[in-house]
Amino acid sequence: MEKQLSSKTIFEGNIIKVTHDEVELPDGSTAMRECVYHRGGVCILAVENGCILLIKQFRYPNRMDTLEIPAGKLEEGEDPNQACYREFEEETDRRAENMRFILKLYPTPGFCSEIDYLYEAENFKYVKDSLPQDDDEFLKLVKMPIDEAYAKVLDGTIFDAKTIIAIQYAYQKYHKD
Repeated sequence: MEKQLSSKTIFEGNIIKVTHDEVELPDGSTAMRECVYHRGGVCILAVENGCILLIKQFRYPNRMDTLEIPAGKLEEGEDPNQACYREFEEETDRRAENMRFILKLYPTPGFCSEIDYLYEAENFKYVKDSLPQDDDEFLKLVKMPIDEAYAKVLDGTIFDAKTIIAIQYAYQKYHKD
């Protein structure tokens, strides 16, 4: 196990904190680590009439549109078991009666502390009085048959890690031979 010897905050913003740390390695030598600290997020698999609900969204860091399952970051101190309801409603205009926890995932454990919690929305329906989207989000809801979504994972059209995991899960759970 590595032991932290020193840490210097390089950047602290609204979403992330970045540090430059010196660590002692198991053999006694030292190394530097750049770490990104993130509050984590929730992501939601939702299957409606044999289709997975996806969100088409422009992602600035890679300057491209992506297809992703509904998801969002946790607010400071927010419980993922509650945040999943909020994010699902904001992004899909649907309200779920239940969210079933599937798993937690570490998207980039080599340098980032982010943990995402994957849920499956159960017993949900479209509502006209849904929570509003965030002001800086411009999202388009896409309903895609599970088989088509799975094919888009295999051909590289869908490349977001949390979405790939959710689609593979849905394909195993709902796929009929």
